[in-house]
Amino acid sequence: MHTILNVADAPAHDSFVEKKSEFIGDACHIDSLDEALAFVETIREQHPKSRHVAYAAVCGGSDGRLVERMSDDGEPSGTAGKPILDVLRQNNLTDSVVAVTRYFGGILLGSGGLIRAYSTGASIAVKAAKLARIVPCARYAVWLEYPQLAQFQRLLADCDGLADDEQYTDRVTLRAALPTDRAADFEARVRETFNATITPEPLDTVNRPVAL
Repeated sequence: MHTILNVADAPAHDSFVEKKSEFIGDACHIDSLDEALAFVETIREQHPKSRHVAYAAVCGGSDGRLVERMSDDGEPSGTAGKPILDVLRQNNLTDSVVAVTRYFGGILLGSGGLIRAYSTGASIAVKAAKLARIVPCARYAVWLEYPQLAQFQRLLADCDGLADDEQYTDRVTLRAALPTDRAADFEARVRETFNATITPEPLDTVNRPVAL
């Protein structure tokens, strides 16, 4: 799976004109369908004179299943939201929303023309987006003495891992996340490097975007 990295405040953006109607595609990352709806409302506010703002969104549930939502926003059923959703599916995207705004140019496009236009609007927005691959990652809680920190950071980077939630008190506490296929190697290297004085505590598995 992949996701869009662009945030709602700076979405991927592009537009084109088809028979005097302008179609504007905007796409961004979301963490919930509520965020998708909020993004679409923001787009509506930016284009108060537009005829339609159709959209589709895909979001991964905590159980690994995908949830989807779409809207034709007044266009004939199946001619706007569904083509946008198809673009998200074809690009294997999750945690993403695409909105396509239409300024009507006075010429009817017909069902086939609308489907092609909304599909193109979504496609150019996705093409303009920064994409990332979703990687399942194992997370650990780690406790370190200060002299161990630099060496641990190098080891974690060698395993394609990242650290966050760092706390500095009498020692260093952090969370480490790395691809699940590197987890066994990470644990073994930590034991070997630090002579078993550090024991990462497994927490859970999360999905992390890795830029393409």
